[in-house]
Amino acid sequence: MIKPIKKAVIPAAGLGTRFLPATKATPKEMLPIVDKPTIQYIVEEALASGIEDILIITGKNKRAIEDHFDRNLELELSLQESAKEELLEEIRKISDIRVHYIRQKEPRGLGHAILCAKYFIGDEPFAVLLGDDIVYNEKSPALSQLVDVYEAKGASVLGVQEVAKDKVSSYGIVETEALGNKTYKVKTMVEKPEADKAPSQLAVLGRYIITPEIFPILEKTEPGRGNEIQLTDALNELAKVQDVYAYEFTGRRYDVGDKQGFIEATVEYALRRPELHDGLMKYLKEITNN
Repeated sequence: MIKPIKKAVIPAAGLGTRFLPATKATPKEMLPIVDKPTIQYIVEEALASGIEDILIITGKNKRAIEDHFDRNLELELSLQESAKEELLEEIRKISDIRVHYIRQKEPRGLGHAILCAKYFIGDEPFAVLLGDDIVYNEKSPALSQLVDVYEAKGASVLGVQEVAKDKVSSYGIVETEALGNKTYKVKTMVEKPEADKAPSQLAVLGRYIITPEIFPILEKTEPGRGNEIQLTDALNELAKVQDVYAYEFTGRRYDVGDKQGFIEATVEYALRRPELHDGLMKYLKEITNN
């Protein structure tokens, strides 16, 4: 019997150096896309995909994330007294989410961050969502698409999309066997290969379903690229003992860990808001015509 995916892990211990000085005192995961912190988009995708419990892997100076998902009675009282019922309901929904926290005490890589979740996950398959990738799909969240593949295959699934050849050195790239319907069997993965050595242009883009057999592998994984414990290395070992699949999910993906991607996400999410669309379009036309 295939166990359902009910738990998700969101690694959020990184320093966010690409957004300094903004991230000197503010976690990069709390930088807003319009009026919502980046990490909230990730959490909402998890919830919309059937996840019930979320573990956020934090680090130093990340207290603002915990505060965001906690109750703020003073704020709630102020909104109630001001008859701002819609905002009050939204704030209470955020604090009702079942979020748990573990601190990654030293920056030892994504693989180590996932290993920190071992006792929270136990013997269940689980989802991983990286906070640098936001995916917009109004009908079917990216993670939900991976869950569907997991339920059909009963094995780990990596969310992938094709990237430009000059971008492959920024991602984990998979070598695969095509199975049809945007589904692939993973042969191997290469972390940030040079363009002329990449096995494909299919990049793993921050969404995973992983079976619990990954944990004993991670415990034995030696530091790799960047002297960090790489999740890619552990997934390669997992693929040697059980099937691992990749699925080319649909959706507009934004790399919000990159300044250009962050700005694109902010503009496009704002344009999807009816109350902002017309004014923003007018402004964009004005500045592009000058």
